Amino acid sequence: MGTAAAGGGYGARRWLPWLGLCFWAAGAAAARGTDNSEVLPDSIPSAPGTLPHFVEEPEDAYIIKSNPIALRCKARPAMQIFFKCNGEWVHQNEHVSEESLDESSGLKVREVFINVTRQQVEDFHGPEDYWCQCVAWSHLGTSKSRKASVRIAYLRKNFEQDPQGREVPIEGMIVLHCRPPEGVPAAEVEWLKNEEPIDSEQDENIDTRADHNLIIRQARLSDSGNYTCMAANIVAKRRSLSATVVVYVNGGWSSWTEWSACNVRCGRGWQKRSRTCTNPAPLNGGAFCEGMSVQKITCTALCPVDGSWEVWSEWSVCSPECEHLRIRECTAPPPRNGGKFCEGLSQESENCTDGLCILDKKPLHEIKPQRWSRRGIENASDIALYSGLGAAVVAVAVLVIGVTLYRRSHSDYGVDVIDSSALTGNSLLLNPAMQPDLTVSRTYSGPICLQDPLDKELMTESSLFNPLSDIKVKVQSSFMVSLGVSERPDYHGKNHSGTFPHGNNRGFSTIHPRNKTPYIQNLSSLPTRTELRTTGVFGHLGGRLVMPNTGVSLLIPHGAIPEENSWEIYMSINQGEPSLQSDGSEVLLSPEVTCGPPDMLVTTPFALTIPHCADVSSEHWNIHLKKRTQQGKWEEVMSVEDESTSCYCLLDPFACHVLLDSFGTYALTGEPITDCAVKQLKVAVFGCMSCNSLDYNLRVYCVDNTPCAFQEVVSDERHQGGQLLEEPKLLHFKGNTFSLQISVLDIPPFLWRIKPFTACQEVPFSRVWSSNRQPLHCAFSLERYTPTTTQLSCKICIRQLKGHEQILQVQTSILESERETITFFAQEDSTFPAQTGPKAFKIPYSIRQRICATFDTPNAKGKDWQMLAQKNSINRNLSYFATQSSPSAVILNLWEARHQQDGDLDSLACALEEIGRTHTKLSNITESQLEDADFNYSRQNGL
Repeated sequence: MGTAAAGGGYGARRWLPWLGLCFWAAGAAAARGTDNSEVLPDSIPSAPGTLPHFVEEPEDAYIIKSNPIALRCKARPAMQIFFKCNGEWVHQNEHVSEESLDESSGLKVREVFINVTRQQVEDFHGPEDYWCQCVAWSHLGTSKSRKASVRIAYLRKNFEQDPQGREVPIEGMIVLHCRPPEGVPAAEVEWLKNEEPIDSEQDENIDTRADHNLIIRQARLSDSGNYTCMAANIVAKRRSLSATVVVYVNGGWSSWTEWSACNVRCGRGWQKRSRTCTNPAPLNGGAFCEGMSVQKITCTALCPVDGSWEVWSEWSVCSPECEHLRIRECTAPPPRNGGKFCEGLSQESENCTDGLCILDKKPLHEIKPQRWSRRGIENASDIALYSGLGAAVVAVAVLVIGVTLYRRSHSDYGVDVIDSSALTGNSLLLNPAMQPDLTVSRTYSGPICLQDPLDKELMTESSLFNPLSDIKVKVQSSFMVSLGVSERPDYHGKNHSGTFPHGNNRGFSTIHPRNKTPYIQNLSSLPTRTELRTTGVFGHLGGRLVMPNTGVSLLIPHGAIPEENSWEIYMSINQGEPSLQSDGSEVLLSPEVTCGPPDMLVTTPFALTIPHCADVSSEHWNIHLKKRTQQGKWEEVMSVEDESTSCYCLLDPFACHVLLDSFGTYALTGEPITDCAVKQLKVAVFGCMSCNSLDYNLRVYCVDNTPCAFQEVVSDERHQGGQLLEEPKLLHFKGNTFSLQISVLDIPPFLWRIKPFTACQEVPFSRVWSSNRQPLHCAFSLERYTPTTTQLSCKICIRQLKGHEQILQVQTSILESERETITFFAQEDSTFPAQTGPKAFKIPYSIRQRICATFDTPNAKGKDWQMLAQKNSINRNLSYFATQSSPSAVILNLWEARHQQDGDLDSLACALEEIGRTHTKLSNITESQLEDADFNYSRQNGL
């Protein structure tokens, strides 16, 4: 009965005049008691008018403590406005409404208020927050406002993580973690130092933007103090526990003072020098200097020895002037070490006739004795001169005899047969059957090329790379000795014949560029090549782009490209003349690598891997990353050892991994700090034979030790039909200004001969050191005596004077069918130059997410991303990772770039186990598990 009445009432209610709606609603509410859950009509019959427009809608609000909040809304034109909260109508008695008239439009404006109490919000249990909205009626229909949520504001007392005090060295990085208490609304965080607010905008060294953490990039003494994390919202303020930061300075020694004078005037004593621990002095508990502050050494002061006279000589014969003289010298002993010279006269004269001789009408004893003294000295000088001339003649005669004997004893060595035993001075001269040990690299300080004593000219840079008829090559020419040539022959237009082994008479003449190929070449004259280039299309899943056989690769992390976007990314290597011109002592250490498109924006840094040829050592090299601008100029991005938050460089022995956020053209340059700076060169020997010819060429290359540089050589040799005769080897070339020598050793003497002037060739230091990746190339011309000779065995020695040496052993067959093929490159990375999605990464995506979720969360024991970086040998420039939204993800991206070849998941798992944050060994993941993880990931992302 009640239900029917209610239904009939509702049907009648739809047709009530609008002006009686309020009275009907009041009566219906009174009939139902306090039940206000009955749904009011959403619309009334159409009538002329305008839909209500809300001038003011209810706003989100927070209930502080037990104070109710007021929600209000205003609409025009509006006959009635009611609030609906959580889907139910609010009783009319709880509304406070005001009505006015808009003078400009003449429309009726209605404003309604309701109060919401804390009890109402707490009693509500639903899937979302407590909400309310307004519904306004006009003649035409209804309008609804936005939903306003009402939440109880609070701020808990205890911080989820308080900052921890620490002691750091000066210029070290400080990271203080703070996780404020839970609260609604979320608390804002402010840092205090010694109760004073910290303004990071005024100090570039301080960053407070990273997840409420305080980061001090380089600690200063002034950064010592007590730090407090202050959290506040509309309810209250909370203070964390104070963290004491102490910036300490370890002591450093000052320079040694000069050695003191010997403490004794004569004899054995000691000297000392000292230093102080004041550079800098230890502060705030820093360690005191280790070592001695005073050093003593023994010294011997030479005692002064006064000179003493020898005995007088015999009196000379009586002169025509009737006087004789005698002399003595201050040599018994002579004065030494500051001793006094002998006192008295060194010569005496007297009359030898007892005054009976008269000269110029004067007695002889009145004539001054100095006249006789001067004549005696002149006579003594003449005797010394004649004695010296005689000794010189004897010495010249002995030298001539010695040179003649030496030339005769060395006449067996010539340009046709050069044995390495003659160069190294070992026992191979006596026993030719013995083979030297080629596995050991040796270092020599003397020249390796045998030189003609009459030919002392060095090979100049112009003669080496402009091989005209005046090429100067260091060789020992027994052939010229056999002809009896005593002076350096003139090879400009003269032909000399001689007898070669087996009676084969052959003449050798001047090397002329019009009729013979130069024996010394420089591959910088080769035609310019086009760029090596590869492309791939990448999306939100990221991937890897590899330039085959060059060591250059690009890693696009997952999420670096926004969803539903894809880009065609390219990468190229400049193989022509480098556009980066070295300044001063600066050396180009890598290829010029371009990646693009340049206008592409990434949200996560990508990793670019560039190979280099430097023997990495911060003591000897200062290595820089440079970028080419749009105007074609090169600008320094950063030094590898610098601290920067714009990019990151990680230098490995053979490659540099760079984290960047913009594409462009990059290269590595190096500035040697000392003469011990080393460039790594790759040396290789190629050979080929002209058909129906007795000639055979050996071509020796020296290139920077980067895969792309050697690939250029391989490409040229393939074009020329060349064959790699020995595995390439590394040569450590020092920046000590000494040249590079390349020589052919141990040629079979009765089967082969080397053409004149090519046994040993020298490349100037500047050509090798600043080669700018252009391959250096020396050619050696060999000749068989007979066509039946099909095997060649010899050694190629490449060495730097006063430096490192490498030996290349050549064992090859002249016949094409009998040759052994030596592979130029391994082809693992050339099959898939572009990989996209999870297959491009070594770490499965699900495990990567778990690692990031674990290590990005600060931990009171310090087991966070900083330790993850340390365990992966990343100990420098940690401030770069601190500014990233997920430091762990960037560290793992760097790990992926470093381990793209080996994929050493076992080392990563061991690092994680050492930290103690995981016990799952990544290396135990089977292929099926990896595929399942990738499949689930693809399903989640709608692939």
